[in-house]
Amino acid sequence: MSKHAPATEPSAKDLLAETFPDLAQAVKGFPVRDGEEPWTLEEIEEQASGLLADRDRLESELAAADRDLSELLRNSGDGAGDDQADYGSSALEREQELTLVNNMRDLLAQTKHAIERIKNGTYATCEVTGLPIGKARLQAFPRATLSVEAKAREERR
Repeated sequence: MSKHAPATEPSAKDLLAETFPDLAQAVKGFPVRDGEEPWTLEEIEEQASGLLADRDRLESELAAADRDLSELLRNSGDGAGDDQADYGSSALEREQELTLVNNMRDLLAQTKHAIERIKNGTYATCEVTGLPIGKARLQAFPRATLSVEAKAREERR
């Protein structure tokens, strides 16, 4: 039996404590837009906890989707029939699975980036303008890295 306890994943509180040893400072480290109520420690922990749970879920789902895609690609030459409809159907299924896996990878990368932003103390701050992203925006989409204005400018390009 090992003398060491198994390593556990950091909790939301642990994640915040890395950046803000005094958790009361975490509240001040998350800026808000004019007219918004300041973040509470509970809200910040909820954001961090949600992101950590999303990361774990996405990593698990991605591993399963990768296995499914590998199996699909491995068996793409097999099948009962060599007509064009069978080939087309198989190609469509592979394309859909590949799109799903790529979308999941993108979402996982965004989630990990948001967690890193919490660790770095830059979460809730727009990566383009340096202004607050907005509490309401982050509660609706915790992976947001741009303020509404910066996102609108980006989409107009």
